[in-house]
Amino acid sequence: MNESVYDDMALEQIAKSQFGMQVDIDHVIVRGVPVSRVARGTLFLTTKKQLLLYVTGTSKLLLADIKKIVGRMGLTAEIYMPPKGQPNYFDDIGTKKFKDVFPGRSNPSKQDLQYYRTLAPYNPALVLISEVRTGEIKQFDTDAKGEWRPAAKFAYRRIKTL
Repeated sequence: MNESVYDDMALEQIAKSQFGMQVDIDHVIVRGVPVSRVARGTLFLTTKKQLLLYVTGTSKLLLADIKKIVGRMGLTAEIYMPPKGQPNYFDDIGTKKFKDVFPGRSNPSKQDLQYYRTLAPYNPALVLISEVRTGEIKQFDTDAKGEWRPAAKFAYRRIKTL
């Protein structure tokens, strides 16, 4: 049996158990490519034509790291999926970190929390992608100029419907 089938089933199970998202993988664009010195990413298309990026690493990753990885891969993120059962995970962590720095301030605004949200631990990460900007998905490579090289060609743009 094909080993990638088991990887797909494991990825579907991780999405369900850790992010509470039921996904059925239709096609994997890139599997297990390096996205930093300590992290690997898998980009896949679901049967509902949603493009998702799954990132996992061997060390601590923050939301800021994942945002940087998504951008450098040539992707545009639509939603960073919070852990299962915690829909306000990033805001809660951001508020806690903000209050650690500014204990006297209460009721921080969205602008106040914008930076502190990015300090939330986020490993593993699941990101809903809205577009592949240049039609090319990149992967981390220390030998390449700028440390990023093309991994695959893929055109995708999510059209929002009401």
